[in-house]
Amino acid sequence: MIKVMIVEDDPMVAQLNRQYVEQVNGFHISGMAASADQAIDLLATKEIDLVLLDIHMPGLNGIDFLRWVREQKQELDVILITAASEIVQIQRALRLGAVDYLIKPFEFSRFQEALTQYQTNYDKLRDKKQITQQELDYLLHRKNMVGAVPANLPALPKGLTKNTLHTINEVIRLNEMKTFSTDELAKAVNISRVSVRKYLKFLSEIDYLEEDLIYGVGRPIYQYRLNKEGSQQLDSYL
Repeated sequence: MIKVMIVEDDPMVAQLNRQYVEQVNGFHISGMAASADQAIDLLATKEIDLVLLDIHMPGLNGIDFLRWVREQKQELDVILITAASEIVQIQRALRLGAVDYLIKPFEFSRFQEALTQYQTNYDKLRDKKQITQQELDYLLHRKNMVGAVPANLPALPKGLTKNTLHTINEVIRLNEMKTFSTDELAKAVNISRVSVRKYLKFLSEIDYLEEDLIYGVGRPIYQYRLNKEGSQQLDSYL
């Protein structure tokens, strides 16, 4: 279970973030703080894996708190959840090692993607003493995309988002799924079966995945596997 602390001075926003976290499996709220000073006090008594951090707070702001976390060599990760959308603030947060940055207001789906992405990386790194270059590349890929604005990227079909596509692709790769069903992938990425089916349909259409219809007892089941010859087909969409 990933232990989370929410640092947010607005009680309504803090409660909303708490409700969001409680909707994502694998996360537990271990602390709530209305200021950086309260957060520092909590860190002295509680073990925290992930901090959901606001920037604009009374006293020490979120960026300075994040800088303190790094100076104190606290072994925890931080996701910024803030209305601060200035490029300077975002750059400072990323340079201090923020693993994601959500600008208020945002949809729950974006919040869920941030936590799911973090959980995928957290589980992968926790379970291994060593990691291959390929696995590391997939863990770092999303971070490397931050701030990049590639030109002439093909558009995703309506209803699909790049963040969810990243998450689905990384789960397929990191779990080394050779053959899998819609239900298996939906469970692995913690996204609805209906949503996952749309992404699998798209990945099959661009020949990134091979799709087979398996007949057995009950309804036929679609099975998927990576198409080795089409492994580069997804690059231009990510």
